[in-house]
Parts: sequence; structure tokens; C-alpha cells
Amino acid sequence: MSINVIEGNKPCRDGKFAIVVSRFNSLICERLVEGALDVLKREGEVKEENITLVRVPGAIEIPVVCEKLAKAGKVDAIIALGCVIRGATYHFEVVANECAKGLTQVTLQTGMPIANGVLTVDTLEQAVERAGSHAGNKGAEAASSALEMVNVINQIK
Repeated sequence: MSINVIEGNKPCRDGKFAIVVSRFNSLICERLVEGALDVLKREGEVKEENITLVRVPGAIEIPVVCEKLAKAGKVDAIIALGCVIRGATYHFEVVANECAKGLTQVTLQTGMPIANGVLTVDTLEQAVERAGSHAGNKGAEAASSALEMVNVINQIK
């Protein structure tokens, strides 16, 4: 007896991807974009013309744009990138929680894989670490997840 295993791999030559990135905390977000683009092109072998980059004001705006992209049906997966740094008020929790909740809702309602690369950190130093320093690049990790999810879903279809 043999078990049928479905597992994603990295090359996704014909895949179409959107990256939705916040302009807020752009120093960090641009590093996340660089990491995501590197993985899509190098590991995923995705052609530049199959990548759409959408910039939005902040993390709270990311889910609605992801929803529009998912419903348009022109991409196979979305990579959400942003950076929310804790401040002195409750605003951090609201933005971080609602962004994550919105991305999850869009994924479940549309079936579109959305890789969540929105950093939620306490300090700028933590953000720098997660955008290409000691803790790797979370944009690259999100892109890797998106590549795998497209391949998993294609195998299920």
C-alpha cells in the first residue's frame, strides 16, 4: 500500500504572484520586498512579468487590496508585506490584529493563498533583524510559502 503525499516544491515557472506592501515603515518594508522578489525569481523561477507589486499606505489597508486581487482572479497567490512596530498606545494591537484577521478572512472566503509577511514587532531593532539580518528575511520566507502553496493547490486540483 502506498500513501499519496501532496507537498509543494519551489519552482513555479508559470505562477502569477502579487506582492502587496505597506509604504509605512518603508525602510523595513523595502527590504522585505527585496527578499520576496529574490525568492520568487531565483527559487521559484517566476518571470518578472508574472509579478505584480502593489503599494498601499499601511498594514491596515493590505487586506482589502488582497481581497480585490483575489477576486480578480489574475494571480495564483498573494504575498502580504508590512511592518507594525509597537508604540505607546493600543493602536499597535488594533492594526496588527485586524491586518492578520483580514488576511485570514480573505484567504478562507476566496481560497486564494495569502502568505502573511507582515511583521509585528516591539522595536525597530527587531524589525531590522527580521528584514534581512540575524533572523532572516520574512519577505523571503513569505514568498517561499506562496510558491509552495501554489504548487500544493495545483496538485489538489
